[in-house]
Amino acid sequence: MTSTDFPKPTLIPVNGVELEVFEAGRENAGRPIVLCHGWPDHAFTWRHQMPALAAAGYHVIAPNQRGYGNSSRPAEVTDYDIEHLSGDLVALLDHYGYQDATFIGHDWGAFVVWGLTLLHPTRVNKVINLSLPYQERGEKPWIEFMEDMLGGDFYFVHFNRQPGVADAVFEDNTAQFLRNLYRKNQPPPEPQPGMALINLARAQTPLGEPIMSDSELAVLVSAFETSGFTGGINWYRNLDRNWRLLADVDSIIHQPALVIYGDRDPVARSENLAEFVPNVEVVCLDCGHWIQQEKPEETNQAILNWLDKRDDA
Repeated sequence: MTSTDFPKPTLIPVNGVELEVFEAGRENAGRPIVLCHGWPDHAFTWRHQMPALAAAGYHVIAPNQRGYGNSSRPAEVTDYDIEHLSGDLVALLDHYGYQDATFIGHDWGAFVVWGLTLLHPTRVNKVINLSLPYQERGEKPWIEFMEDMLGGDFYFVHFNRQPGVADAVFEDNTAQFLRNLYRKNQPPPEPQPGMALINLARAQTPLGEPIMSDSELAVLVSAFETSGFTGGINWYRNLDRNWRLLADVDSIIHQPALVIYGDRDPVARSENLAEFVPNVEVVCLDCGHWIQQEKPEETNQAILNWLDKRDDA
């Protein structure tokens, strides 16, 4: 599925906002699977998975979540907390008349899917998450913990402590930033002072190899030139709020779960995943962070094989 034959979107009102939603396999009504993108990304990240899942008999629903693409971009930072983001997905199921669905998330989308499953367990029947494992809720709020461990220039911390600074740099260098970010097989980075993603946005020469064609990258560039980056960055600005919102929920994921890691992904794996996700299977692919785009066929095979086993159980 290329940029020219990617499905046309529908704007769907949910939870006080509108989401731009892309679908495949509508003829498979009754077998919903919802795909949740990360940052800075777009539903287009699932272009290789949507036709494969539709061909396997699923009704595939891929929203641009709030803050992205042509979906709503509320002004208040707290409108991007886990209650709002998971509430959007619950309302999306209600729109289609589904009690529950299988959810697939990548990067920040995986965080949202884990949170959705904790907050609304009856609406999720299976979990498939790429790159980001379950995040244990420790004794200290997440941003505070990261600041202590990684310092003020770590991008999660920087987004929170210096709001608006990175947003402006990314928006001044949108095409260059996305071109430099969506790469594979990069050499190990040289240590540099400052915030790494701001440095990346300003870098004139990309490293490694592109994971998208020029026409594919143009889809993201166009989307972020329209939306800006602040909506997506506001997700980061709610991490400590999310830590508090998740304080009183059952911390165990009881649904069957698949986690797909990239062997060269800088995102840390979980050392105690099975403690919180006891019914989990793990698959590792030889790739970096952009798993479903770097290894689309292998990702599809891993997902479909796992779903087949669950359906046969």
